[in-house]
Amino acid sequence: MTQTPDFLTATRTFYDTIAADYAHNFREGLARRPLERALLTTFAELVGNAGQVADLGCGPGRETAYLASLGLPVFGLDLSEGMLAVARRENPGLRFEQGSMLELDLPDGELAGVLCWYSSIHTPVDLLPSLFAEFHRVLAPGGHLLLAFQTGDEPRHLDGPWGHPVALDFQRRQPDTIAGLLRTAGFALHSRAVREPDDALGDTAPQAFLIARKESRAAE
Repeated sequence: MTQTPDFLTATRTFYDTIAADYAHNFREGLARRPLERALLTTFAELVGNAGQVADLGCGPGRETAYLASLGLPVFGLDLSEGMLAVARRENPGLRFEQGSMLELDLPDGELAGVLCWYSSIHTPVDLLPSLFAEFHRVLAPGGHLLLAFQTGDEPRHLDGPWGHPVALDFQRRQPDTIAGLLRTAGFALHSRAVREPDDALGDTAPQAFLIARKESRAAE
């Protein structure tokens, strides 16, 4: 891209601004989310010892660290330098890089796994095919993708979180729609799960999780 799209600039500015408050207010991370921990563990077992894993849109790096604790060689990537500063401070032994998921500086077939944990929710729907094609490109044949997002048909608009003068839309998707786009990109769907909203966790919509696999060359 010769010019940074407006949605990337808005997303980066939003998370740079709120990074410290976000990290503080969501400091419990996965501790109160047993289903999410189980799905990440399943993903780690599917990836096994096949190679490198990327946590794309890693934020403060909590999921990156969890995958590392399960033995995966994982690194995080995020648009926001503010979020990356938190991730590096909290996880000094892990690698975190700045960049866009839409244009990954990785060779074809470099990765054994891709985690996209609530980080596709700011990508416009018309760019999702390009995003999933990029995930497919960087995954080795047989590599796995775990995608998490909120379900629904209308976006949630968040304005002025924790008193900061920023706003952003959080896109909600239907699992069937995302599953169809993944199949079109060349993935085979492995499994899906939907967790109902939990008021204690501050959920505003059901949470969806899809695990998909890049077909092996023999299957292709």
